[in-house]
Amino acid sequence: MFTIIFLIVLAIPTYAIGKTYYAAHYPVVRGADAIVVMGAAQFDGRPGDVLEARLTEAKRIFDLGFAPIIITVGSRAPGDRTTEAASGRAWLISAGVPARKIVALATGRDTLVSTKAYVQEMKKREIKNVIIATDPYHCRRSMTMANDRGLVATCSPVQFGPNSLKNSTKRYLIRESGAYLAYITLGHFGINISDHLDTNKILDKVVS
Repeated sequence: MFTIIFLIVLAIPTYAIGKTYYAAHYPVVRGADAIVVMGAAQFDGRPGDVLEARLTEAKRIFDLGFAPIIITVGSRAPGDRTTEAASGRAWLISAGVPARKIVALATGRDTLVSTKAYVQEMKKREIKNVIIATDPYHCRRSMTMANDRGLVATCSPVQFGPNSLKNSTKRYLIRESGAYLAYITLGHFGINISDHLDTNKILDKVVS
């Protein structure tokens, strides 16, 4: 019995790490109804390095014709004058994406809340296929949250920046694997762990 329990305890996190790793290293991107840029820090209207990398990836696949619109998501931090969504929209316009092709949703400072916001917007538009532009190790969890809410999701991971595969650390892989595992277990009981936390404190706070 002890051996079985030990194997189960070992297998569960290994499964989460494997799923997170595979989604990051072997992405599948196909034509969709919309591209979603997951929010990240912005500084007085200027996207930080993480957000800029996500926006760049979204523009790249938009220019390739993978989807007709881009949705930016993310609210503001206390004291901010603008939102992650608005700064993302402004960046995309300055990069040549037509304003009419961009939808900015100033909601959410963590993955789950942001996902709920863009899922609601897409359902309102009666569309369901989405490409998520985000960090490689963030792909698995982001797609799972979208799929659980009725969308068909693929992920186009960033190709440069601090969270690209080249620059990511094992710590980020473990962090995201833990967050993914928490979502597919505790999340089914209505307990959701916010990822808008310091990297070292990702499991310290539970929000409903």
